[in-house]
Amino acid sequence: MPTTAILLLPLLLALMAGGTRAEAHGQGLYKTKAEAEQRAKELGCQGIHQNNGLWMPCSNEAHLHRELRQQ
Repeated sequence: MPTTAILLLPLLLALMAGGTRAEAHGQGLYKTKAEAEQRAKELGCQGIHQNNGLWMPCSNEAHLHRELRQQ
């Protein structure tokens, strides 16, 4: 198996399992603070936070992941 395939295999398996960190980021990264605030209201969590220049709902990433798993 090529080296690239070996390195990507865990990511592929995680994505297939659902509820992964990558999936949460896909549902939780926003360009504007207002978008993240709106999503936080929809999720029922408090606050927002930044991640690599983008905005995420909930006070921290762990809280966001808990809320997304409950959906």
